[in-house]
This record gives sequence, structure tokens and C-alpha cells, in this order.
Amino acid sequence: MDVNSLEAGDSSRPVHRPLRFKFLSRIHYMIENPKSGIFSVSDKMEMKSPQPPADEVKVREGEDDAAPARDVWGTKLDFIMAMIGLAVGLGNVWRFPYLCYKNGGGAFLIPYGISLITAGIPIFLLEVSIGQMLQTGGITVWGIFPLIKGVGYAAFSVSFVLCTYYIIIISWSLYYLFASFTSELPWGDCQGDWTDQYCNDPDVQEGAPEGYFYSKNGSLYPLDDGESPAQQYWDNKVLGISSGIDELGGMRWELVGCLALAWVLCYLCIWRGVKQTGKIVWFTALTPYVILTILLIRGLTLEGAGQGIEYYMKPQWERLKEPTVWIDAATQIFFSYSVGIGSLISLGSYNKYRNNSMIDTMVVGVVNAGTSIYSGFVTFSILGYMAHRQQKSVEDVVEQGPGLTFIAYPTALYTMPGATFFAIIFFSMLLMLGMNTQFAVVEGLATSLMDAFPQYKLRENRAVFLLSICLSSFGIGLFLVTEGGMYFFQLFDSYGASGFCLLWIAGWECAAVAYGYGFKKFYRDVTEMLGFSPGIYFPICWVFVSPLVSFGIFLFSLIDYKPATYGDDYVYPLWGNILGWCLAILSMHWLPSYALYLLLTTPGTLKERWDVLKQPTVFPKPPADEMLTVSGASSSENGSSLADFKPPTYNLATEGQDSEGFQSKDEDDTAHIVDENGGKEAYANPAFEEDDAKTSL
Repeated sequence: MDVNSLEAGDSSRPVHRPLRFKFLSRIHYMIENPKSGIFSVSDKMEMKSPQPPADEVKVREGEDDAAPARDVWGTKLDFIMAMIGLAVGLGNVWRFPYLCYKNGGGAFLIPYGISLITAGIPIFLLEVSIGQMLQTGGITVWGIFPLIKGVGYAAFSVSFVLCTYYIIIISWSLYYLFASFTSELPWGDCQGDWTDQYCNDPDVQEGAPEGYFYSKNGSLYPLDDGESPAQQYWDNKVLGISSGIDELGGMRWELVGCLALAWVLCYLCIWRGVKQTGKIVWFTALTPYVILTILLIRGLTLEGAGQGIEYYMKPQWERLKEPTVWIDAATQIFFSYSVGIGSLISLGSYNKYRNNSMIDTMVVGVVNAGTSIYSGFVTFSILGYMAHRQQKSVEDVVEQGPGLTFIAYPTALYTMPGATFFAIIFFSMLLMLGMNTQFAVVEGLATSLMDAFPQYKLRENRAVFLLSICLSSFGIGLFLVTEGGMYFFQLFDSYGASGFCLLWIAGWECAAVAYGYGFKKFYRDVTEMLGFSPGIYFPICWVFVSPLVSFGIFLFSLIDYKPATYGDDYVYPLWGNILGWCLAILSMHWLPSYALYLLLTTPGTLKERWDVLKQPTVFPKPPADEMLTVSGASSSENGSSLADFKPPTYNLATEGQDSEGFQSKDEDDTAHIVDENGGKEAYANPAFEEDDAKTSL
């Protein structure tokens, strides 16, 4: 059919044509009907909802005139520093070195590197890019495939659990930092009133029989019954730990004060938005590298440092045959790169639309992996010194988590010349590493809610809203600073923000993009946003490799599941592990339950519900000056303009309605799409969807 066959007033239904003919026919119709304004266009014309530059946000129809402009990062480097601060955290210092030693030393770098390039970096890029492209937070972004929007709520749940218990580590660091401002560190001997007869002070063991030690009252006890002064300081002075989870005990008021101070610091650093946070992280993200370097130089000068580093890096190639080595490597990648908690999406949404997120991803990936390896040299040089001083092998002094940070490190620091100085800078480093992650998690949490529920004007009242998040998390965190709080902390860490939660979420994120929204469409959108093609490797990972790694290791983690423990001897009761699984299900249930909720509440037949729930509700948002604009009387007579145009959405209720000059009932199963602004009905022919798919990518 010739384009000119559409005469004004002709009521015949238009024949579906390729894009160029459809566009010309619509222009022709506008010329012949100047009063009709700009009617809706199909999604095949790839009209995106316009997003003005952040400093010139125009108020859209239905939005409050007082709505604030969406914040943006001050500079590209501010965003990179924030990402480094989020990714490089306490896990790089207290978890990676232990896993490297435990899983074959230098050989562990092979599964770690493979997990990094097949899952860590591709999913990192996916999350940052989708947030930047859609300019919205970690919940609403999954409107690209509404049926799996529960993945956003799952990530939000993990994020809330994480920000509630992660700051407890910061409060412990503050406690030790304040305790370090003394001429003699308090955890080095058995003179404190927190010690008991089992405290083994190395400085008073001269003449003790082999296999025994002298207690502070002069009695002999077997070495296996003894505890170091640092161990008793941690258990009795700092935690005041009870006998088990069923004995909650009273508040540890010193820790309550440190927890309150940590939340005050966090709030003051983020309440004004990402521009302020972006400047602060320059200091908090870079200073730890200076401190690590100082500690490394000091560690390498200590006796036994070489032995410790040898244990750290000596490859044990036979360990690569064990599945647990690969599981530990992949789990560490997901922990370290903070995928699956929504923070990367939310922080990426504050980027400018044309930001090169690929460069950001590569920089953060290299820096994070390098920091993990670098901190391992610091850790094992000090552990080698401890082993030499205690006349033990390195494997007898190696610990991970709080045991490494608050027992092994303080023990080593106490014996160093200039102990006070090194203790102050070490715990200052822990404070900054923890705060960097806490900033990003809380900001991601708040952004997700502000974008998901704009009707409550949370962004307009950002200061009050952030205060409510901090206060609520502080209230829940009070349970974790009781005498039995450490047992609950371990459950939060082992279940609430565990590896299998992150693996579950990350796998479904890949599925939503690759198979829900469509990886070809997503690839085109990312290419258009970046201005260049990201290559074939990342789509392959998003479609095949990353979901396979995520779901595969998720299943292995469940098969290899072991109930939570604390230390070497405390086993949780059954109800404690049930409570832990409730924390895990708190996030994991969102995917099936929210999908079921949508299927039950959406009207229509099952097929019609599927057709509705697979249609995107969010769209890429390039700057307004890049959008197609139409000037002249045809667009101004009725007050419409393309700047006000919203992407069309599928609406079953409009089937059977007529629009000017076009029949609304299509005999060849053409989908009916209606402009939300009240424009004319547009058509999207599945045949041309398939045709475009063949020519893309």
C-alpha cells in the first residue's frame, strides 16, 4: 500500500509496515489532521520517556511543582569513589585473606578470578547500567519486567538487614578506637577486672611446665583451657557475652553509645544527598590505603612475616578439585561487589545518562580485587609475626571475621613498638572501611523507597525520611548490643544477608533482564546509552554464564548447608536456626509471592494477565535535549508537546474502542497499546517484533 493511500477521513485500518513507513504514515496523518495533536506511537518507534538534565528538571503533568530535582553526582570520580567505598569493605580485610589461605593459597586466585569475570563484573555492570539507564532506584527499576518486580523488594529486604547489623561492626571499631587512646593498650595483659583464672598472659609464663600455663593467681592450668588477654577483653569487657542465645541479658551501654555515635556519623554524611557523600568518600575511601601501606611496611619488618606470607600465597593446586573452593570464591565475589542488594542500582541512578558505566565497572573491579590481595599481605605478615612470637604454626593463629579483627590483630598490635599509634590507625581504618559501605547501603535503601513511593513525598522530606531509617535501624540494632546480642549478630550474618540470598537475587536479576525484558532490547538500550557497543561478552554472561553461576552455586550452598555456630563450640538450638531461616526467607520469598500477588490481582484471563505483566512500566530516560521535538501549531493548539509524552502502556480495558481514523479491533492479534496521556491508540505487531529481533545484535 502506498503511503498516500491514507486519505483524511479514511476509516480503513492501516496496514502494518516497517518503521520508516509507519513513521511517514503518522506524519501524513498529522498534516491532514492538524488539530489532532501528537497521538500515541508504538514502542517499535522506541520513543522513550524524556528525562531532563538533573539541573533543569521540568515538572511533569501530575507532579508537585515543589518536587526537588533528582540529585546527581558532582563528578564522575565521586561516583567511582563511592563504588570503591561500597565494594572495598571489611570483608577485604577479614574474610578474603582467610579464604585464600583456607582454599589453597595462591591457587584460590584461579576460581576467584574466574568468578570475578563470569559473574562479579557482568552483574556489577548490569546493575549500574540499568539504574543509570532508567534513572530510578532498586525497586522501581524492575518495572522492566513487572512479573519479577519482587526481586527489587528482595534486594531491599537484604539491604535493610545488612544496614541494621553491619553498623554493629562499626560500633565495635569505635569502642576499640576510643580504648586505644592510652599509653598502654588494655587488652595486652591479665590485670583487668574482666579477666578470670583462665587468662593466659604470655609475659608471666617463664618457668611454666610444658603444656601448662600460670594463671594470674599463680595456679597451673592446661594450655587448652587458657584464653589470651585479647580474647577475654573481647568476650568479657566488650561484649559481656552470655552463655547462649536464650540468655539475652542486659544492654552493653558502652556499645549502645558507640552504636548511636555511628548512626549520627552516618546520618550527617548522607542527609544532604550524593553530592555531599561523593566529597566525603574521597577521604574515607582513600585513607584506608595509606593506613594499609603503613601497616604492610611495619608488618614486613617483623620477625616471622615471611613465614606468614608463604602460608598465604603458597599454591595448593590439588585443592582446586574440591567444590567448596569454588563455592567460597563465588560467594566472596558476591559479598565483596555488593551485588543483589540494590545499592549499585540506586547509586548508578544518580549518574548522568551518558556516563560510561563500563569504565566505572572495570576500575572498581580491578581496585576491589587488588585491595583484597593487598590486604592479605598485611594480614598474614602480622599473623606470621604472631605465630613466631607464640612459637606456633601460622595455621594455629589464623582466624576470620571478628576473631581476626578484634582478637588476633589487637594481640599483634600490643606487642609492636609504637603499639598505641598502630592501634589508633588500624581501628580508624576499620571505621572508615565500614562507614563507606554503610553510606552506600543506606543511600541505596533510601533511594529505592523514595522512587518506589513518590506519593509520600519522601524525596521532598529527605532529611526527615533518612532520620526515620536511622532511628528504626538503631532500634532494631539495640538487640545486637545486649549480652546475648553476638548470637543474634551471627544469625543476621549467616542467614539474613548470606551468600545464598545474594545468589538467589542475582540469578533472578539476570533472568529478568535476559528473558523477561529481553537481552537484545537491553543490549540496544545500553549501546544507545553508552554511545558504543559493549561487545558480545557481556550479553553472553547475562543470558547464560552469570545465571548459571548464580543458581548453580545457590544449589550447592543449600546442599552443603551447615547450621550456624558461634566460635568453635557453641551450637545454636533448633529455634535459633529456624529464626535464621526466617531472616533468609524475609528476602527470598518476595520473588514467588509478589509474582503470585500480581497474577491474582490483575484482571483478565491468564493469557491477558501475562500480556499485561510482561509489558515494561519504566523506560530509558535520555536527556530532554536528545528527545525528538515537534514545533508548530499542530502540537501547540491543544497544549500537547512531546516533552510531556509518556511511553505507551498496554491496557486491556481499551480493547474494542475506536480512535480517529483507525479501527481498534485487530484481526491479526496486534497488541493494543494506549497512551497514558490520553492520546490515540497505537499498534505493536508481534510480527515486526520478531523481524526487529532478527536484525538486532
